Amino acid sequence: MTSKKTQVAIADDHTLLRKALSRLIASYENYSVLFEAENGIEVKSKITQHIIPDIILLDVNMRVMDGFETVQWLYKNHPQIKVLALSMFSDEKIIIRMLRLGAKGYILKNIDPDELKNALDSVMKKDFYLPEYISGKIISGLNKDGDDINKPTILLTEKEKDFLQLICSELTYKDIAQKLNISPRTVDDYRNAMFEKFNVKSRVGLAIYAIKKGFVIV
Repeated sequence: MTSKKTQVAIADDHTLLRKALSRLIASYENYSVLFEAENGIEVKSKITQHIIPDIILLDVNMRVMDGFETVQWLYKNHPQIKVLALSMFSDEKIIIRMLRLGAKGYILKNIDPDELKNALDSVMKKDFYLPEYISGKIISGLNKDGDDINKPTILLTEKEKDFLQLICSELTYKDIAQKLNISPRTVDDYRNAMFEKFNVKSRVGLAIYAIKKGFVIV
């Protein structure tokens, strides 16, 4: 019996790039392209017609309903859809903003085909993907960003600190459960509680917050 393919949507207002990405993703084993869209409005239209992908490759800089607005709408209305942000720009402020709004990862448009496949695999299996050059940008940006400096300090238990350290690793949630000797359900409880405590929307957002507040040293 063949396994179900991961359904991918591609939203980008550059037709040539969008078509090339569509052909490339369709060539990957276990992936298929569910639909293409030129902007966020087309994404909304497809999804409200119950055409629901597993993951959306989402251009940040679309001229009509850009990636910021689209990922906000997706997280609010369809949080089960995983968003992988796509951009020509590696500005840390753009990256951090997209991740805080709920994107699971961020890649540049000049990546090679193997890295794109790795990014899709990681988002599906681990719920996040950040290449090393993006991780460095984020850490640099967080070191310069003091917008949370006056917020109350959040106290964490040792178990929560251990959990945060593992969240910032390449481990899957199942691996984290084994490392901490707890059930996968308890991992889910930890994750959801910390989403609420830190007011973030994704594993990447949680990692960003943990690094920024000094709970995790990278």
